[in-house]
Amino acid sequence: MQKLEVFGAKKLKGQINISGSKNASLPILAATLLSKNRITLKNLPKVKDIETMINLLQSLGSITKLNKQSLIIDNSKQKKVFASYNLVKTMRAGILVLGPLIAKFRKAKVSLPGGCAIGTRPVDIHLKSLSKLGVKFKILGGYVHANAPKGLIGTTIRFPKISVGATENLIIAACFAKGKTILNNCAIEPEIKDLVNFLLKMGCKITWIGKRSIKIYGVKQIKEISYSIMFDRIEAGTYLIAGALTEGNLQINNVIPKIIKTEIDVLKKVGAKIKVYRDKVNIIGSKKIKSIEINTSPYPGFPTDLQAQIMVLLCKANKKSIIQEDIFENRFMHVAELNRMGAQILVKGNKAEVKGNINFAPAELMATDLRASVSLILAALTTKGKSIINRIYHLDRGYENIEKKLNKVGAKIRRVN
Repeated sequence: MQKLEVFGAKKLKGQINISGSKNASLPILAATLLSKNRITLKNLPKVKDIETMINLLQSLGSITKLNKQSLIIDNSKQKKVFASYNLVKTMRAGILVLGPLIAKFRKAKVSLPGGCAIGTRPVDIHLKSLSKLGVKFKILGGYVHANAPKGLIGTTIRFPKISVGATENLIIAACFAKGKTILNNCAIEPEIKDLVNFLLKMGCKITWIGKRSIKIYGVKQIKEISYSIMFDRIEAGTYLIAGALTEGNLQINNVIPKIIKTEIDVLKKVGAKIKVYRDKVNIIGSKKIKSIEINTSPYPGFPTDLQAQIMVLLCKANKKSIIQEDIFENRFMHVAELNRMGAQILVKGNKAEVKGNINFAPAELMATDLRASVSLILAALTTKGKSIINRIYHLDRGYENIEKKLNKVGAKIRRVN
């Protein structure tokens, strides 16, 4: 099993190019199942979750051709409706094939999903919402058996709470529903806007009719298109935090700064100097990091996917900070490992009290999930000595060439077997 050796005490300086968004690519890949034509996708990140989703599409009958610049998907012979546990178990996004398969074939058998162990992530919102479109389902042996004998029928649905996955699944499914569907209390993450833009380009009829409301008219056919995926805002945020943490001077390229305005504002608040350009952001870290109180919340709030990373930065703040996790109930698993490195973080329910003025010490560490694993790298970068991070397969699910990108700007990280 591979692990990373991280040698600390480096100020990061230089430029980092941000990859395509994992969280935008996965629902768009699922949505390609609606098509019987060729779809070309550009700017896909080279990460494990994307590889898994492509394998899932192939198992369903999609013919794919991957080259350096793009992925070509041909669904002219795609007829299978069974998504197996072996392919869905490692990522929760596997459930996103349920909507397009039901929309296209009126039936599907999809394994309940896996992914990071950061919360229950129930799929009940997906299933209850799909049932309002006419889907009948039962869960047997860890699989969702879904049928819509009369096809999907448009209706008005209000999500009981904001759910990114359920919003994505219902948008995709409703594109083939008869008549009009209105979705209320939708998630509005940039990745969802990217999915909508992709579906619009394919010829779907989707209109935003309010901040969190969408109107969709079902269509019967869609076009052959080429589409470029948006940048990964979580990767961008991670490297911005790395710059602030190491008193570095980093230029983060291939971004749309207004999409990450909340993250930029938070980093300015803690003392980083940031200049924003059309498609890049420059950050200079400060020797003095200010404490803050912050809570994670749906977009445009501060993302839960950057909570572990910002916690590392706040360990260096001038006094105690408070982080409140309002998205997932089990997303403080990195705390124990950071405390082993010398942090003083106390978790009380969904709040973490982070004592500042901490110097991290090198240690051998265990990654528990995707974002926790990158937080350990960030902490290790500030130490004097070698840290070892185990179970980095979590990291490879969501970060493309992370050690190469960091080594290029002055880090010293080595991957070993």
